Amino acid sequence: MTSYLRSPTVAIAAITVLVSLIITVGGLEGLAAGQMGFIPARLSADWSPAALLTMFSCTLVHGGMLHLFLNIVMLLLTGVAVERVLGPAGLVVIYLVSAVTSALAQWSVDPASIVPVIGASGAISGVVGAYALSFGRVKRISSSPRLNRFVHILWLAAAWTVLQIAVGFTAGTNGMLLATPAHVGGFVTGLLLQRPLLLWRYRRA
Repeated sequence: MTSYLRSPTVAIAAITVLVSLIITVGGLEGLAAGQMGFIPARLSADWSPAALLTMFSCTLVHGGMLHLFLNIVMLLLTGVAVERVLGPAGLVVIYLVSAVTSALAQWSVDPASIVPVIGASGAISGVVGAYALSFGRVKRISSSPRLNRFVHILWLAAAWTVLQIAVGFTAGTNGMLLATPAHVGGFVTGLLLQRPLLLWRYRRA
């Protein structure tokens, strides 16, 4: 029990739930989305600290209880496991960096968009990417471990992208949900950071 209380995954989940509940109970969803959500056009107009901060603050705002519930469940299921492999610091690095790269991926697709992007899905996608690479089995397609690992990363990235597009078609949006670029950007970030963070954690072993 003590280890869970010290877990950054649990801490991130608790903070996210608390802030989201305060916003929902207070009826502040619209205000929070506009002020705390990531708006690509805002970043295009002004790369100020306030605009950059929304890359992180947007993870604390959700579009309803179901959105919040699904994100938190996914974070807890994968985050605690990633902590065991990469350590608490590794988990935090992946979450924060993925929050940034997912926002930038969203911005790169439509930098003029004025629609707020909210939710922790992009950051959590990075954790899911690290989880998939940590616990997925690399298939041997050649005698080179590096090539096998590279192909495995490409396969995971492609599978996640196809999954996001499929969800978009299911939702009736012709394969593109609002935050699809953010989800893909976060996931790829998790894939790319997993190995360096693993080597960094065990560099003295």
